[in-house]
Amino acid sequence: MVKVLKGLRVVELGTFITGPAAAMHLADLGADVIKVERPGVGDPFRAFKGGLYSPHYQTYNRNKRSIALDTSDDADRKIFHKLIKTADVFIQNFRPGVAERLGAGEKELQEINPGLIYCAISGFGTSGPAKDRPAFDTVAQAASGWLRLVTPPDRPRVLGPALADSMTGFYAALGILGAVFERQQTGKGRRVDISMLEAMCHFNLDSYTHYFSVGEIMNPYSRPSVSQSYVFECKDGKWVALHMSSPVKFWENLTKVIERPDLLTDPRFAERPGRIAHQEDLIEIMTPIFKTRTRDEWCERFGSLDMPYSAAYDSNEALEDPQAQHLKIKVSTVHPEMGPFTTVRSPLSFDGAISDDIVAPPTLDEHGAEIRKELDSVEL
Repeated sequence: MVKVLKGLRVVELGTFITGPAAAMHLADLGADVIKVERPGVGDPFRAFKGGLYSPHYQTYNRNKRSIALDTSDDADRKIFHKLIKTADVFIQNFRPGVAERLGAGEKELQEINPGLIYCAISGFGTSGPAKDRPAFDTVAQAASGWLRLVTPPDRPRVLGPALADSMTGFYAALGILGAVFERQQTGKGRRVDISMLEAMCHFNLDSYTHYFSVGEIMNPYSRPSVSQSYVFECKDGKWVALHMSSPVKFWENLTKVIERPDLLTDPRFAERPGRIAHQEDLIEIMTPIFKTRTRDEWCERFGSLDMPYSAAYDSNEALEDPQAQHLKIKVSTVHPEMGPFTTVRSPLSFDGAISDDIVAPPTLDEHGAEIRKELDSVEL
C-alpha cells in the first residue's frame, strides 16, 4: 500500500455513512484514522444486522483504529482532548449543535489545537430554515433533485444504494485534503463544512446545467436516450449492457451483431437524433432478439467488434471477471477475532502500485488500550 497520507492523524466522531466514509477515504491513503465510539454500543451502524460487526458497518470502517470514549465523563473527555491535541483532522457528522453538546465543537477543539482541520458534515447545512431537519440518504437525494432522475415513473419506489451518503463522504474527504494542503502554507487550521444537500446538488450538476442552459427538465430517460444506453435480458436470464454514445460505428456494429442491417435504413433510426427520439421503438425491437442467445454468447459477439458493452453483473459475479481479477480489485485479510474480511480496494494507484494491503474494520474499542498508552505523554 502506498501511504501518501502517512503521518496524518484523523479523529473521527462519525456514525452511519457520511463521516465514516470520509475518514475511510483518508485511511485508504494511509492516514492514521482513530474512530471514537460510544462505550458499549459504538457506531449505530455496527448493530444493523446482528451483533456489533454488521456488513453495513464493515463497509465504511476498514483501515481504522477504534477507541470507546464517553465525552460526558471527565476522564474520557481528557483522553479525547489529548487525541485532538495530536490530530491533524477531526470529522463529525451530527446535526448542528450536537457536537457542541458532546464537547466536540469547533471552538473547543481548535482552542486545544489551532492547526486542526475541523470537518462538519450535516444534512441541510448549519443555517437556514431546514438546518435542524433529520436527513438520511433518500431525503438528500429527493431534496437535490436526484431522486426523480432514478425513480421509475410508472412504479415510484426508491432504488439503489445509499448514493447521497457515499458521495457526501467523498466530497468531505476532498475538502479536507484541500484544507490540509492550505495548512502547509499557512500553519492554520480550517473549518470544512459540507451538507448532504449541497453535495448531491453538485453531483447532480448535469441536470441543473441542462435546465439553466436550455430549460430542459431531465427525467429518468433523458440521459440514457441521448447516450444511447441499453440493458437487455438474455436467454439465460442474465443481462448485458450497451452504451453506444455518438460514434456511428457503434450503431453500425450493433446492427451487425443482432443481424438487423435493415435498421440502418429505417427512417426512424438512420440518424442519431432519430435513434434518440425513438429509443423506445429500438428497445421493443431488440428485447426479443437478445432473448435468443445467452449473455456469454452476446458478449463474445460484441467482443469480436469494437463495441462498448459489458455483462451486467450482480455483486457475486463482477469481481470474478478476468479484468477485475487482473486489477486485483477484490482484496482480503483476516481479523484476529472476527475472521476473514473481504472488500474492494481503493481505486487509486500511485506509480503503478495498488493499495492491496488492508486492515479489517475494528471491533469496538479494539485499540483503546493501545491509543491510551500512546497519549500518556501528551499534556493539555
